Amino acid sequence: MIEQFNQNNTWKKKGISRVPIVYEVMQRPTSGKVSILQDGSIVVEVGEIEIGQGLWTKVRQMTAYALGLIDSSWAEDLVEKVRVIQADTLSLVQAGFTAGSTTSESSCEAVRLCCDVLVERLTPLKKQLQEQNSSVDWPMLIRQAQTQSVNLAANSYYVPESGSMSYLNFGGAVSEVEIDILTGETAILQSDIIYDCGQSLNPAVDLGQIEGAFVQGIGFFMHEEYLTNEDGLMVSNSTWKYKIPTIDTIPQNFNVHVLNSGHHQKCVLSSKASGEPPLLLAASVHCATRAAVKAAREQLKLWGKLDGSVSEFYLDIPAIIPVVKTQCGLDYVEKYLESILAQKSN
Repeated sequence: MIEQFNQNNTWKKKGISRVPIVYEVMQRPTSGKVSILQDGSIVVEVGEIEIGQGLWTKVRQMTAYALGLIDSSWAEDLVEKVRVIQADTLSLVQAGFTAGSTTSESSCEAVRLCCDVLVERLTPLKKQLQEQNSSVDWPMLIRQAQTQSVNLAANSYYVPESGSMSYLNFGGAVSEVEIDILTGETAILQSDIIYDCGQSLNPAVDLGQIEGAFVQGIGFFMHEEYLTNEDGLMVSNSTWKYKIPTIDTIPQNFNVHVLNSGHHQKCVLSSKASGEPPLLLAASVHCATRAAVKAAREQLKLWGKLDGSVSEFYLDIPAIIPVVKTQCGLDYVEKYLESILAQKSN
């Protein structure tokens, strides 16, 4: 713990805490459809919806990767030909639902199953064309498939096997905070996160998911107080009373490392979920705040201004400003000024 005295005559304390997590996720059945149009473009439908979690980006990549098994040199160009559209309950009658962090993996696996069917249909035709021509490209293959009445649409319904319904996610975080014991304000100086994504389907997307989940967790542990009245009705129903994370609550130094932990037989292409599990890592911020409060109480004990125990106190969740201020022991300015005057008289 580090003790500081700034130019505003406000004592501050820093606390560092590390928190590891183990999180179990479950995959759910979902459906998919892949259609190759006459011009070679590819239309993909999945049951779940894109809500900013990068679902369609991963689905596009999976489609290009799976169809690229026909010829590995085509995969990069195929990404630009893929268009994901939002399905409805007529096109996909067993769509599944968007929840539980495994939406992307389930949708990608459903799409991969569709592409496997299409690859099986198109591969013999490609070999036939190669015998007749020295080279074959994607547009030529699709034109010939249309001419020879090859079915260029495939549906699938991915149902995870009972033995692969769950797997474990691992992650760890270290956070350093600084609290103002006069006001109770907490500043997150730095957070360092390492998170296990298996073999990430898209590291850039997963990185954003990890950061977003962590900041949402900061809101849960530090800001978003849920208040109800005596009738059980919610009163913290606006931003005047309910404080969500803002740009000021993001760690000043935010470092995230995505760990590719190798092959995982139960996972889709060895990938792991990155949506909700990292939220738990924000507990490191709360733990660091508690450590900083404890350090402040130790100092107050030395000054003779703390009657209670240094280490035995309860830090509420969320640890909002009044909670931190009260637990530090300086719950009003006069007590702080009294301690300063006592120091000067000595």
